[in-house]
Amino acid sequence: MDTLYIEREVQTHPRTVRICERFSNARHIVIDRHTDVFNARAQNFRQQKANPSLILAHKAGQRVHATPPGYHIGGEHNYYFSHMLNCVYDCRYCFLQGMYQSANYVVFVNSEDFLSDITHIAQQHDSQSWFFSGYDCDSLALDPVTHFVNDCLNHFDNLDNAWLELRTKSTQIRPLLKRPAVPNVVVAYSLSPEAIVADEEHGTPSLAKRLDALLRLQKHGWKIGLRFDPLLCADNFNTLYGDMFTQVFQTLDMPSIHSVSLGVFRLPKGFHKKLVKLYPDARILTAPIEQRAGMMSYPIETENRMREFCLTQLKTTIRDDQFFPCS
Repeated sequence: MDTLYIEREVQTHPRTVRICERFSNARHIVIDRHTDVFNARAQNFRQQKANPSLILAHKAGQRVHATPPGYHIGGEHNYYFSHMLNCVYDCRYCFLQGMYQSANYVVFVNSEDFLSDITHIAQQHDSQSWFFSGYDCDSLALDPVTHFVNDCLNHFDNLDNAWLELRTKSTQIRPLLKRPAVPNVVVAYSLSPEAIVADEEHGTPSLAKRLDALLRLQKHGWKIGLRFDPLLCADNFNTLYGDMFTQVFQTLDMPSIHSVSLGVFRLPKGFHKKLVKLYPDARILTAPIEQRAGMMSYPIETENRMREFCLTQLKTTIRDDQFFPCS
């Protein structure tokens, strides 16, 4: 990391000090607000992605949000929060690249405020609430820098009426293996066939490495989730995804999987347009696609064919109560 932008308000925050010590040779630039850098116009996303900067900031205002409709795994009250903006990976289908002007990473160092808000919201409900991390970033990929996971796990270990999902593609699971599994936490991995990982999910661990991480977590007692989302169209779709499901089923103890989700590629129209400009030659973005209710996705016949094939595969191994479709 060559450059750290640091909000004046958090210069002396203990997490800021620790991160600055980690990148002691980086250039430090003090700023008033992270939005002045992160939301600036005329930024070159692709150029920044090759060498992103880190922006250390304070998150004020609303920190925990209700999830979009259909984003849940069975809970009645569902929320997401983002201790970080942007992802260290470079997936061609990622909506973040269509949403943000900048490829730099924003880390909100005041995680204690996020956790306080989570407690406050959970206490407003009689039934259990779900809180999802990994919506605007990868939950684990930058954890060696942020140390976010331990803070979060310590908090949820003492929060009886709330559940946490950590969504990731990362194999940075050391903090999870160093401690007993927290019973109200699910570690959920996004999974794709290896050929799609290689072609579209740049910089991410292979399918085999993700499955190895999942197996190690499962043996350690963690509840794990499988997220087959997004499904991506391919000429040899059945072969690619059939082989992936076989690999998953042969590696993991499927009856003890906490939850399985399935969702077809979809993007808001504006995000899709921006991604096409960023990657005009990306095969995934030039596939036959159409607009429905402001979202860009495959023709309904293609979607149904993809979804039905995957459901047929999954139903040979998982129970109905383990499955949660994405909408």
